[in-house]
Amino acid sequence: MLRQRILTAIVLAVVLLAVLLGLPPWASVVVITLLVLAGAWEWSAFLAKARAPALRVAYVFLIAVLLYGAWQFSASPQGRELILVVAVLWWLAAFLWIALAPQRVTPWAAAAAGVLALVPSWLALVRLRLVFPHGEEWTLFVLLLIWVADIGAFFCGRRFGRIRLAPEVSPGKTWEGVLGGAAGSALVAIGGSMWFHVPLVEFLPLCLAAVGFSIVGDLTESLLKRSAGVKDSGSAFPGHGGVMDRIDSLTGAAPVLLLGLTLMGVVQ
Repeated sequence: MLRQRILTAIVLAVVLLAVLLGLPPWASVVVITLLVLAGAWEWSAFLAKARAPALRVAYVFLIAVLLYGAWQFSASPQGRELILVVAVLWWLAAFLWIALAPQRVTPWAAAAAGVLALVPSWLALVRLRLVFPHGEEWTLFVLLLIWVADIGAFFCGRRFGRIRLAPEVSPGKTWEGVLGGAAGSALVAIGGSMWFHVPLVEFLPLCLAAVGFSIVGDLTESLLKRSAGVKDSGSAFPGHGGVMDRIDSLTGAAPVLLLGLTLMGVVQ
């Protein structure tokens, strides 16, 4: 299984590098949008009363409409910041949900969680790619930051994991894994600070905060999978599960990072 995970990860990394660095920006937007809509299809299976294909298609269509609406609304800096602030508030609420009431999952709550996870993260990634100078490099940095955090958490958790992070939601995750992931992502943040010429004193805490929110994104999907009685959100990627199993951390991190970069004045 580990070998399969590594091979799949290598293939995914090569494909994403080719898309980001070798193709025009619109191709990246198409790929991001398709991944988010595929994630919406998988998320629709978490809704206890939405297992029928027609209702699942309707949920994906709703997400697609909201993506377009979010793009239009974010044309102004005020609109963009409002969406990102709402996303951050949602993830703080999700943290409380995980900590205090992980058993309380309703179809409406699951549906709303999908909207609040997928739409702002799509907006953040597309804005990073299209609006930032060197947008392909910024998008690649976000992916690398979260990948390194996930890899560090996986291997440190396997080797040193003792104290469970959220046993009622995801018994396999440990605090030792969190620390290992944070250490790896801190190195990525230091490298990013030098590459993009942004102050490390602000950039490092922002990146670590994004990693913290990525954990909440991961645990939120785990909570919903556990409620739905499934191990993985799908089977698109051998050894990794479905699309949501690959982008759940990103849904928590991307809006936080873009909001922080906006407040730092890196982007207007």
